[in-house]
Amino acid sequence: MATHTTPREDTSFFGHPRGLATLFFTEMWERFSYYGQRAILILYMTDSVAHGGLAFPLAKAGAIYGLYTAMVYLLALPGGWFADRITGQRRAVLYGGILISIGQFCLMSPGSLLFYLGLVLLILGTGLLKPNVSTIVGQLYSQADERRDSGFSIFYMGINIGALISPIACGWVGQPPHWRWGFGLAGVGMIAGLIQYVLGWKHLGSAGLHPVVSANPEEDRRQKRRAATGGLLGLVILVALGALGSSGAITITAESISDALGVALIIISAAVFAWLIFGHGWSVVERKRSAAILVLFIASALFFAAFEQAGSSLNLFADRATSRHLLGFEFPAAWFQFVQPTFVILLAPVFAWLWIALRRHEPSSPTKFSLGLLFVGVSFAMLVPPARANMGGALVSPWWLTVSYLLQTLGELCLSPVGLSAMTKLAPVRVAGLMMGVWFLSIALGNWLAGRAASLYETLTVPALFGAVAVFALIAAFILVLLIKPTVRLMGGVK
Repeated sequence: MATHTTPREDTSFFGHPRGLATLFFTEMWERFSYYGQRAILILYMTDSVAHGGLAFPLAKAGAIYGLYTAMVYLLALPGGWFADRITGQRRAVLYGGILISIGQFCLMSPGSLLFYLGLVLLILGTGLLKPNVSTIVGQLYSQADERRDSGFSIFYMGINIGALISPIACGWVGQPPHWRWGFGLAGVGMIAGLIQYVLGWKHLGSAGLHPVVSANPEEDRRQKRRAATGGLLGLVILVALGALGSSGAITITAESISDALGVALIIISAAVFAWLIFGHGWSVVERKRSAAILVLFIASALFFAAFEQAGSSLNLFADRATSRHLLGFEFPAAWFQFVQPTFVILLAPVFAWLWIALRRHEPSSPTKFSLGLLFVGVSFAMLVPPARANMGGALVSPWWLTVSYLLQTLGELCLSPVGLSAMTKLAPVRVAGLMMGVWFLSIALGNWLAGRAASLYETLTVPALFGAVAVFALIAAFILVLLIKPTVRLMGGVK
């Protein structure tokens, strides 16, 4: 039976609602699943068949990596709408977790067909789970509850506990020639998350339990019919393209699909914000806040274009250019993927305390975003000298990547949990799930750019690649600083 405890009264989980614990561990295990397979994905694709890999060329592997990681977040947009209008966030999270589990076990199976099927199921499942579990977190608090940002920082720490454990565990069991065991362990992790989610269901009260009921039921039915028609049309197009590609009538490559996705991401982003800012039915305040979201959206995409290279170009740098010997033992390159979440776990409580302690002097969301871009830009700039040293054949110290990841983590804590919180506060209530999908759309665009950067790893020199990333991030940080005051005004009093 759902609890009727109000958010202000419920302080049973470290001063926060008890439901936060259920969502904390759901997201922890989902991130265990995601980051576990992500830590070995590009290494598995590029390794030789003799070592258990797929022997994909790096350009193809980078395109697939960027395509997959971008689609994982892009599907959060329809996933948020589906929860808003059809199932409610609560059930969408459950269905998404089931698809993720099946997808991981498909990756464990031999053959490229099941490999691609597994990626598709992971994309669909994460698109359902990821935006909606975050939306439920926001619904545990009232709009005026000052614990909200702190709660999201705690929630974000749960994300990083999963991201910390999984590269160690999946990277250890998923090594050549047994890469697939890593994917299997990631699937087991998602099953563990589903079990505790169902057991903790009762602690969520009414948060995310029902879809949004519109004042115009007929319009709701029309939207559902249009969505069903669009989904069916999309499926028909995909089947037709697959048939044409198989017959040789047209040439379909991972690179061409990835390029098309990049164009689609830009078009979708433009269409969503045109609807939010210029469409009918929105109040002046909602339009202004949507414009503020647009500024944060662009900053987020640029940040994640750099930050998400941890699984692509920086993963390759760890594998090919970094000394990985410790006490006579050569540890897997995937183990570098636990460095960032380790720093997050150590520093997230500090940031959660800091935002509350600053109170009236707390920096605005745009200020925090500009700091995030600054940190990630400096993190890549500092990797240029060791990358140049490696061009002479010398393996570089692991401390270079470690310090770079520390700087990226500082930027992440300034931007990512703050962005989640900002979406729940700025979004119009009737499209709360959809707007969380918009936030993940920015991450999708960043992931696509990160994957394309990995494709250039053997085309450009590594120092040139890292230097270009640093310059773009630092320029973006400077521009955002100039936009802080106008953006705060657009936020209409939301802090």
